Amino acid sequence: MTSKEFVARLVEEMDQLFARLGETDTLESESEGQVDVVTLLRLALKSEIEASELAGFWLPTTPEVDAKMALALQCGDEMKHYGLISQRLAELGEDLTGFDPHAEGHSPLYQYLRGLRTTVERIAAGVFTSEAIATVRNAQFVRFCLSVGDAGTARLYSDVIQPEEHHHHLLGREILEKYATTPELQELTASAVRNTLAIADELRNLAAKTTGVHNIPVS
Repeated sequence: MTSKEFVARLVEEMDQLFARLGETDTLESESEGQVDVVTLLRLALKSEIEASELAGFWLPTTPEVDAKMALALQCGDEMKHYGLISQRLAELGEDLTGFDPHAEGHSPLYQYLRGLRTTVERIAAGVFTSEAIATVRNAQFVRFCLSVGDAGTARLYSDVIQPEEHHHHLLGREILEKYATTPELQELTASAVRNTLAIADELRNLAAKTTGVHNIPVS
């Protein structure tokens, strides 16, 4: 299987999984049922800073320059998102003085991602898959914000955050198409995708009910 065919199959598998989600499944799962704008924005702060920290952590030990560039872009964009979300919370009357997104420790997904060693695994999990999940979550969040009359938060996500995270995902796809060229590398890539889908907070409820994510072809 060529690398482009392989990555296309991964996209197809993810799309099939995402199609099984209800309108607010990702929001309910990550917030443990507390679906309101402020709670979801606070949770987003942790996700954004973890994504930025991971990309920065990987930079020195990722040798491929194009992969470094994708990680550097993600690192900067995620911290920009952190600032924009903080600003939006302030506009909504939230006081973030003393707020620590790591107060309860890093997420299980962060712990898993930090241990990845190869470029294809890092890009597959931290850029390609995580940002695909983010775009699904963001789309649900925009619809939810509009349903509760919060056009400002919806606009922030639809105009800025969503397009940039989708761009990260597409960059990840291009890099995997370039480097996931052997059965061994494809196996590492598919494993990283599967594990990310299974661990992600946004998909926790669905992952508990399905084994579909384990059927991604690896050769």
